[in-house]
Amino acid sequence: MRKFFSLTGLLLGSWVLLFTTAHAGIKVKTDHDPAFDFKNARTWAWNDKEAGRVIMARTADDRPEEVKERAEPVIKAAVATELARRKLQPAGTDAPDLTVTYCLLITLGMSAQTMGQFVPTTGEWGLVPFSGATQALRGVEQGSLLLDMSANNKTVWRGAAQAEIKLGMTAEKRHKLIQDAVRDLLDRYPPRK
Repeated sequence: MRKFFSLTGLLLGSWVLLFTTAHAGIKVKTDHDPAFDFKNARTWAWNDKEAGRVIMARTADDRPEEVKERAEPVIKAAVATELARRKLQPAGTDAPDLTVTYCLLITLGMSAQTMGQFVPTTGEWGLVPFSGATQALRGVEQGSLLLDMSANNKTVWRGAAQAEIKLGMTAEKRHKLIQDAVRDLLDRYPPRK
């Protein structure tokens, strides 16, 4: 029983560290292939078929092509800057060690609070179970940015950053949010053992 609590504490501590090192409001998760040797990766290039894509799931009138036109240059510039900081160079005409692809997903989500959600029901303390009546409901626009790095047509590193997009956010603030998301993602590259 004691091992369970120490393992649980370690896992919770690592998740707290993972989420607190990112910019405020940006949640970041990464995963990688432990068999791949990232020390030997020195060059990179965008996927030659398609650097990335934008998927929107908000309304029937969504125009992902327009969003891609505005977002792709920002994503590409931020990725190039961050990979250069990590000593990865553009491959040029040679075959790259890593191929990078992005996916930008924009969707709607909800945030709800119910009465008693933060209080455990315990008969010993005299707290009876609360009904699940919703006390607050809020719709939010969410954006997720996925970055994949592949070697030999196999994904070896993936990062996902998620943030709330505030209504009325200026283009400049959206660009800054994308840049921060890319920076937070690539702060976890190369993966630490």
